[in-house]
Amino acid sequence: MSSPQDLSALFNPRSVALVGATDNSQWSVYTHANLRRYSPGVTVFVVHPRHKTVHGQPACKSLSAIGERVDLAYVMVPTSSVMDVVEEAADAGTTNLVILTAGFAEAGPEGAALTQQLEQLARDRGLTVLGPNGNGFINVAGGVAPYGLPIAPPLTKGPVGIVLQSGGLAAAVLGGAQARGVGLSLMVSTGNEALVSATDIMGYLVDDGSTRVIAAFLESVRHPDEFRHVADRALEAGKPIVALKVGRSEQGARTALAHTGALAGDDRIIDAAFRQLGVIRVDSLEEMLATAGYLGYHPDLKGRRIAAVTPSGGACDLLADRAASEELELPEFPPPTLEALTEFLPPFSNPRNPLDVTGYVVVDPRLSLEALRIVAREVEGNYDMILYSTSFPRVAPKDLKPIEDRLDALEQARKQIPVPVLLQTSVVSDLPAYAQDMFAKRGMYLLNGIELGTRAIGHGARWQERRARRAGPGAGPRPTARRVAPPAGASGVWPEHRVRALLEANDIPVAPARLVTSPDEAAEIASSYGQPVAMKIASGRVTHKSDVGGVRLGVDPADAAATYLELAAAVDDLEGVLVGPMRNGGVELLVGVVTDPGWGKLVSVGLGGIWVEVLGDVTMRLLPVGEADVAEMLDELKGSRLLHGARGTKPADIPRLSSVIAEVARVAEGLGPSLDTLEINPLRVDGDEIEVLDALAIWT
Repeated sequence: MSSPQDLSALFNPRSVALVGATDNSQWSVYTHANLRRYSPGVTVFVVHPRHKTVHGQPACKSLSAIGERVDLAYVMVPTSSVMDVVEEAADAGTTNLVILTAGFAEAGPEGAALTQQLEQLARDRGLTVLGPNGNGFINVAGGVAPYGLPIAPPLTKGPVGIVLQSGGLAAAVLGGAQARGVGLSLMVSTGNEALVSATDIMGYLVDDGSTRVIAAFLESVRHPDEFRHVADRALEAGKPIVALKVGRSEQGARTALAHTGALAGDDRIIDAAFRQLGVIRVDSLEEMLATAGYLGYHPDLKGRRIAAVTPSGGACDLLADRAASEELELPEFPPPTLEALTEFLPPFSNPRNPLDVTGYVVVDPRLSLEALRIVAREVEGNYDMILYSTSFPRVAPKDLKPIEDRLDALEQARKQIPVPVLLQTSVVSDLPAYAQDMFAKRGMYLLNGIELGTRAIGHGARWQERRARRAGPGAGPRPTARRVAPPAGASGVWPEHRVRALLEANDIPVAPARLVTSPDEAAEIASSYGQPVAMKIASGRVTHKSDVGGVRLGVDPADAAATYLELAAAVDDLEGVLVGPMRNGGVELLVGVVTDPGWGKLVSVGLGGIWVEVLGDVTMRLLPVGEADVAEMLDELKGSRLLHGARGTKPADIPRLSSVIAEVARVAEGLGPSLDTLEINPLRVDGDEIEVLDALAIWT
């Protein structure tokens, strides 16, 4: 893992050597032009063994021929020459390199072997290497841009740091940020991540004073432990991470011996991990830029209550729909505001929130701004923000002064209003160049479109609430695992009759049942309960008993002996039959812990019994978890109303239920790597009656 000090040196060079520079390569032409245009305080050298002049300046034959130590080598030589250049750079005292050259890990076994050589050499010589197969970086805040694709002006400094596990998309993201007025602090294309990873860069941005929000395009989370640590630090520091993680496929290789394993696909785990860590997951590059821009320019905005001022009734309807889907609130205007709006607006208007100031704004352009001032009179204590809809001509008018005056008046009004005023367009579109300049001068930001704008606000509200729960007085100490010794000889699949003793020994409530080995014993135990019983086969080879007809429910004690014989005939290796009192009523839950190769152990909670397969209503968390985490998980379930007494069910004792599930998680984590999966399905909940009815364990 690269240290912040190493990355600071990498991203802030005062001299750069383009090794392999040539007028015949557009990569070289673009990189040189970017350095000349956007890096005024950086000395640029060009290195080529045969050319005397490259890009209009004298060329050096090698790094050592420069005659002084260079801070950064930008390497563009053929793949076969890269290792020699890296060795030469180390000999010349250059410890920071960007390798544009491809042909490494992405190029099969030979490339993978070359990558290993590069990694070993870099570690042996203390080098910091970005790439290979990466375009480089643009440090807007630091004024240096060793970047291999064209950069169109303006390159605006701002609060958003971007890291991408993609070279080709970097140019598109940069263009999208520019077109939408999102100023950047640093943008990095990581390439193959032989040494410097996306997670390393995210960690650097957490500490970077020029960055308020981190945007990431991720093809994979290569180092989950490091990612978890960085996300934890980012939440603590108040810096949102907005991530577009691609690859929403299920993990096909997971063996579905337990429902928990089948449900815990790659994408479900990423969703759970990101939600738990406070990482905002988005679905498109446009949503990533809109959300990062919103959070970067409004870092302290909290709450869900919106007052909206628009020039269109249709926009009001769209805004109301989108706000509802994001669980944002549009409270009605207070009576004094309604009275003032009714008096001011045209008689055919219908003052309500969201506010349509009507098409009369074409006749009187001051209508929207004055309506904003009226709404703002009673905004404090009633709303968290005001959403103000605006637009700009696509083609710059000959006289820009009216637009400048409108923005100045709007900015003056914003300064006098006690809550943030967010500017928003109705549709997604690029901000015209003249408008980009106007906004950049004023440090203003424009939410792009109703859809993306409201989603960004919703993401921001949820992130703020997650952070508040993390730091709030009820957060309590971080949960820890129990140390539990694995049972001697634990291996393979353990069905219910073997798991019961493990759970009971660790204070997990289990429904009573006895393992019997004869028809007479079955009849005796069933009679002792004095009520109908449940009877289930006990076999080390049968994971799902119902699949082989190995379960009988509501058995009259008088029929227990005969039922035992029927169950015994269902399998060849019967170890016995579990007999326990029949349970009716309540809600059945699935509680499972599964081990992911990257993220470690996760706990799943969902509707259990047969419903887990039908509905798949499951939520997950990385371990460790505490009671508050579990209560939050229960509330996330679509079927959570069943736990609160819907349709005549007895309301569950949520604190006790949360405590039991948290204890299951602590036990599973405490068993360590020897336990792959622990599944309780179902966990019966009936008021304060909570008990395990069936369970399964899989050992490594």
